[in-house]
This record gives sequence, C-alpha cells and structure tokens, in this order.
Amino acid sequence: MSERSKQGGRTERIERRKVTFVGAGPGDPDLLTVKGKRLIETADLVVYAGSLVHPDVLRLIKPEAERHDSAKMALEEIARVMIEGVSAGKRVVRLASGDPSVFGTISEQMDELDAAGVPYEIVPGVSSAFAAAAALGAEYTLPELSQTVILTRLEGRTPMPPKENLASLASHGATIVLFLSTQYIREAVAELLKGYPKETPVAVVQKASWPDQKIVRGTLEDIAQKVKEAGIVWTALVIVGDALDRKGKGKGKRSKLYDKDFSHGFRDGEKNVNR
Repeated sequence: MSERSKQGGRTERIERRKVTFVGAGPGDPDLLTVKGKRLIETADLVVYAGSLVHPDVLRLIKPEAERHDSAKMALEEIARVMIEGVSAGKRVVRLASGDPSVFGTISEQMDELDAAGVPYEIVPGVSSAFAAAAALGAEYTLPELSQTVILTRLEGRTPMPPKENLASLASHGATIVLFLSTQYIREAVAELLKGYPKETPVAVVQKASWPDQKIVRGTLEDIAQKVKEAGIVWTALVIVGDALDRKGKGKGKRSKLYDKDFSHGFRDGEKNVNR
C-alpha cells in the first residue's frame, strides 16, 4: 500500500508497509539527516532507543504517534510492535542512536522482520565515532601515522570472535575507537598496552555532541585514573592512537592530494610528479 504526498512542492511516493530503521545521530538534533528528520516527523509509530536518543529528537515525533521506549523491551516484543504496526498500515520507524550499522543490533531485528515477511529499509545516521572525532578536532587517518580505523569493543558478556580480541587489534597500531567499554577502562587499557606503548595518546568522549559533552585526554599510562576522576562510566567512547597527536607526531604529515608537486586526474603538479 502506498500514498502520494507533497513535500516542498514535489510529489513523492511514500510506502507505508515497511519498517524504517533511522539513525538518530550522536545526539545533536541538527546532525540528523534531512531524510531521517522527515521520516521521524511523519511516523505513526516510533520505537526508540531510550536514553541514547536526545530528547530534542524525540520532540520531532508528532503528538498522536504511538511511542515505545525499547530500553525495557526484549527483541521479540520490539519485533511484535513493529510487525503489528506495519500490519495496521502505519508508518513505522525504529529509531537507533548514532548509525544503525555500528553496534545497532539491527541484524537480529531484521531477522525477525524477514521471518514475518515484513520489508524494511535503513537510513544511515552520523555515528558517535565521528561526532567524537569532530569534538576532538581530530582526523583518524593521518598520513604515515594511521590509515586504518578499527571500531570495536572490549569483550564483556557478549564474547568477541577469537581473532578480534583487543590485544590482537592493538598490535596493528591503528586508530581504535572503543564502544561500550568505558566502564571497564582499566581492563581495556591492560589489553591495549599489549600492542601500544604506554605514551600512546588516548581521549575519552562522553555524550559526543550533547550539551553536556565531556572530554578527557591522556595517555594509556594515565587515562584510566583520569576517567575515574571525571566520573565517566557510560555513553562514552575511548579513542586510541597516534592520530590524536596531530601537533606532535602528526606535525608535518600531509597527504599527496593537495601537494603542489603531485599530479592527478584533475591537476598537474608543478614538477609533474606522478604517484
């Protein structure tokens, strides 16, 4: 079933019979995608991720829409609510914090929808990993220091695949962004020290892009104590790697892209130097 709606002078086709997973971004409502904002505002039923979604984002939901906070819901209940909503012809939005594809648990929800024959789509959002980089004024991929970014977590009640333990990942020396691990900061540091030297820079960003955002900087040697003193436990990311040392190890590290002597398909270098 579908209908046609006019948006900004144009007519577009809106499919009702599906679930739309929408990335709510890291917090700041201005970081919602235009499409995500429109879908939230027009939804008839919204299942949202409790305290992880900023209240100002939830205020975009129209007053008459049905709301469900998934914080206290099990997978089966979340799926049932969405499936029943679609069956009733409602526009259903599953609102996930950050980007749904990163620790968003959408795979298991899609499995439930697949089993019920309910279609769905995914609308990406700004991940907290990148909101944290913005807050730090950092580029995770500095030339000659780090060209790889690893998004991962410390093993907890959810086991890690055998080849993805934190010590093994740390051995690459890449930029690591740790989700869901700040409450175990000392254990995380112990694993990271098996791959990084103790002077490796670390930053912890709590509630990136929220008004009460908090940033703690240090090294692997002192970050655990600093985080404890700052009282940071939840909703924070741990970022590790030399890419954070832009004015130190990263000073003078430049890519070839804008080098005046570097030629590429859109510009001839002064010395016509090819890659």
